[in-house]
Amino acid sequence: MQAVAAEFNLSETAFLLRDDGGSLSPAAAAPRFQLRWFTPAAEVDLCGHATLASAHFLFTSVLAEHNAAVEFATKSGVFIAKKVPAATGVSGEGKLFIELDFPMIDFVECHPSELPSIPETLNGATAVSVHKSAAGDLIVELSSEKEVADIHPNISEIKECSGTGIMITGPAPAGSGYDFFTRYFCPKFGNWHRRGLSTKRNPVPGAGSCIQESANSGRSCHYDDRHPPSLASSPCKLGDPKDGS
Repeated sequence: MQAVAAEFNLSETAFLLRDDGGSLSPAAAAPRFQLRWFTPAAEVDLCGHATLASAHFLFTSVLAEHNAAVEFATKSGVFIAKKVPAATGVSGEGKLFIELDFPMIDFVECHPSELPSIPETLNGATAVSVHKSAAGDLIVELSSEKEVADIHPNISEIKECSGTGIMITGPAPAGSGYDFFTRYFCPKFGNWHRRGLSTKRNPVPGAGSCIQESANSGRSCHYDDRHPPSLASSPCKLGDPKDGS
């Protein structure tokens, strides 16, 4: 599987294997599939977008119309994907809406020695607070959405940091309709380079929303305790690619 993922050279490649005896009868429970995710360089424990893509493929190409849900057995537990109606005010004609039930990824204690030099790693940005998730990612809160958008990270520094990757986030402007803006950098897992070139778009992890839910847990490392975390959950926005990122 790793060799196939390296050949595809995408951010993540999902692999599915039927795991429920193959029953497709209307009376059967939700079909179950084993699911694993690989970047070009390594296997990962959780990937939101690849799970969503897997569910869409199964609902549209493999499973019968009566199957309204599918279970995925993964290294991080069993997840359920469900067909759901369109949200109020959204046209659902000819569209498939899928809901994923993912776990919350908690914050863990971290020692200051584990933290990188944020000004060097993020080329001059000043952190309001820094956290570490149970998944091994560092979450760096900046003061504004503009700082998040303008970041030009030092990829060589990120590769040397103790965390799996670095997620940067900042509060959205008042009246924007969003709670926070976020970007994610994970060069250790081969997510930074694509086909030998530096990609203009860093991966946006759906699983990152599981981490953001823990923002107010209080178990974190702060550069300045006078500025508490100001993260929140959905809705979120996928921004345009930035030069150099």
